[in-house]
Amino acid sequence: MTQTADSPPLHTPLEAVHTALGVSFTDFAGWRMPVSYSSGLAEHAAVRAAAGLFDLSHMAEIAVIGPQAAAALDAALADPVSGIANGRAKYTLLENGEGGILDDLIVYRTGDDRFLVVANAGNRHVVADALRTRAGGFDCVVEDETDDIALIALQGPLSEEILRNVEGFEIPELDGLGYYRSTSGDFRGHGVFVARTGYTGEDGFEFSVAPEAAEALWTAVLETGEGSGLKPAGLAARDTLRLEAGMPLYGHELDATTHREGTGRTARLVRDGRVLVGLAGEGRRAGRAGYAVLRAGDAVGEITSGALSPTLGHPIAMAFVDAALAEPGTALTVDVRGTELPVTVVDLPFYRRPKEHA
Repeated sequence: MTQTADSPPLHTPLEAVHTALGVSFTDFAGWRMPVSYSSGLAEHAAVRAAAGLFDLSHMAEIAVIGPQAAAALDAALADPVSGIANGRAKYTLLENGEGGILDDLIVYRTGDDRFLVVANAGNRHVVADALRTRAGGFDCVVEDETDDIALIALQGPLSEEILRNVEGFEIPELDGLGYYRSTSGDFRGHGVFVARTGYTGEDGFEFSVAPEAAEALWTAVLETGEGSGLKPAGLAARDTLRLEAGMPLYGHELDATTHREGTGRTARLVRDGRVLVGLAGEGRRAGRAGYAVLRAGDAVGEITSGALSPTLGHPIAMAFVDAALAEPGTALTVDVRGTELPVTVVDLPFYRRPKEHA
């Protein structure tokens, strides 16, 4: 069923658990989602120091299955995925016919003829419909499995240690499971798709499981890690974590007017001739999405995401600025409610996890 502005919010299979924990909820992309359980700052800090547990069941999960599934996705997406080995994943984009971005995706190859595409919640139907249309001439099927899957993320430097101690959670190939790889596990008789991926800048795992097993899995992981500093975490912490890690968010850094130039490490995002950069400020007042970026009083860009970084202790932001001003070290200002505050263009990401956490 397609969500409309008048539709009641969708509920994840973990809503009762969240309510019992005293969470604050918000309507996000048509879903009733946890914002924070204690405070976004405390949950952010837990992920950086130990681990956080997130309910991501709002994310869209779409399977592409069949002998020509790989070829269909190669034709549909901005980057080829046919070269991905079984058990590997790739970050890529779904573009419109003019190079604009309809969504950013992670594509997992889960078999010779099977892929799992994870898309943003608000773009679920856009992605599913586009994949069906573009796969129309290929021998494969596109199945939206979102309603049949609960998605839980365990993120932070102690994630693997906690995971190894969850009673009844067996992951035979956990040893050697590298970043952007996936495998199968079993939690007390329920199959679990286990991926070493995330959206926080930390090590971590994402678990896809049947909705009826989600509450037991969440509770088991949370109870196992509580003594190590694991906390349940909501959207507030998720947003500041991904911002520190320089990860774009659809509707902020990405949209149908945004284009990607280049590939790999040299790729950059461009919008209306402006380039996405990082900005670092001083003090405690942070620029927010929509605030103007200035040079000598003239508007030269706009912030897409900004916050006072909980980890770094100073304001950070991502912004599109004139290409001539995108060089790291360039001095600019941000209009924060009528006051121009100094910022400096910096490389992304703002935060990289310590080597001992890598």
